[in-house]
Amino acid sequence: MKDSAFLRACRREPVPHTPVWFMRQAGRSLPEYHKVRQGIPMLESCMRPELVTEITLQPVRRHGVDAAIYFSDIVVPLKAIGVDLDIKPGVGPVVAQPIRTRADLERLRALEPDDVAYVTEAIGMLTAELGGTPLIGFAGAPFTLASYLVEGGPSRNHEHTKALMYGDPQLWADLLDRLADITSAFLKVQIEAGASAVQLFDSWVGALAPADYRRSVLPASAKVFEAVAGYGVPRIHFGVGTGELLRLIGEAGADVVGVDWRVPLDEAARRVGPGKALQGNLDPAVLFAPREAMEGKAREVLDAARELPGHVFNLGHGVPPNTDPDALTRLVEYVHTQTAG
Repeated sequence: MKDSAFLRACRREPVPHTPVWFMRQAGRSLPEYHKVRQGIPMLESCMRPELVTEITLQPVRRHGVDAAIYFSDIVVPLKAIGVDLDIKPGVGPVVAQPIRTRADLERLRALEPDDVAYVTEAIGMLTAELGGTPLIGFAGAPFTLASYLVEGGPSRNHEHTKALMYGDPQLWADLLDRLADITSAFLKVQIEAGASAVQLFDSWVGALAPADYRRSVLPASAKVFEAVAGYGVPRIHFGVGTGELLRLIGEAGADVVGVDWRVPLDEAARRVGPGKALQGNLDPAVLFAPREAMEGKAREVLDAARELPGHVFNLGHGVPPNTDPDALTRLVEYVHTQTAG
C-alpha cells in the first residue's frame, strides 16, 4: 500500500506514473450508482455499510483510478450528533434550525466514534476489498460546515455567514473551533478504521478575502490538520476559487494542496511554496469536449506539473453529474500512458 503511486506522489516521492483519482468519482455520473441507490435517500445511503462499500468500489472497477474515496457527505458528522438536517435532491444540505446565536452553538455536541459506527464498519469492508488501492477518507472543513449551518443551506453570497464572522468574531471563532473538533474526530474514525489518506473539503472558502481567511478560518483548519498529524497519513486540502488563498491554504498544514482549474499548476506551486505536493487540476467542463480536446487539455496540466516533486492528477472540482463515464476511463488511461516510465 505505501508503495502505491498515489501515496508516493502525496509524499513527493518518485512514481511509476502520475496517479489519478476524481473528486465525486463515486456516485452520480455512474449508471450503476443510480441503480443501487434507487429509492434510498442520500443520508440513508451514507449510513448503510454494504451500500457505501459498493458505491465506493464502483469507480475503481470501472475507471482503474489509483485511489478510492470514501462515499459519504460532508454533513454526515453533523447529522450524527443530532443536527436536524436533510439533503434535498437538486438543492443540497438543508438545516431546519440555522445556528446564529450563542444558544444555538450549544446544540453542537462532540462527535463520538459510536455515533458513526457505520463508517468504521464500511471502511473495514472496503479495505478488505481494495487490496493495494488506497482509500481516501474525507470531511468538510470548518468554514464550509459553518456556512451550511449558519445559512441553513447552500448560499451564493454567504450573507449570514459573513455577517456572523464580521459581527460577532468571538462566537464565530467558537463555532469554527467546535466544528474543528467534530471534523477531527470524524477523520480520526476513518483513519483508525483503515483510510490511507484524508482530504478536507473547503468548498465555499473561495468566497473569502485572504485577510479574512487568515484571521477567521485558518486557525480552525490548522487545528484539524494538527489533530491527525500523528497518524502519518497524507493530508489533502481542497477548496474552490482559492487562487488568492493558495499560500494560506498551504500554511494550514496539509501535505497536498488541491488546486482548481483557474490557476496553472506551475503558478500554483509558486504561490503555495515549497514542501507541498499538488493535486489537480483539469477543468471538469473539458470532459464534455471531444477526446482530442480533452487529451490536449490534460497534456497542458501534465506539462505544468512536470517539475513538481509530487503531483496527483485530478479535476479542478467534482465530476459533473451528467458526465459520460467513458470519458473518465479514457482520461485515466491517457494520464497513465503519458506518464509511465
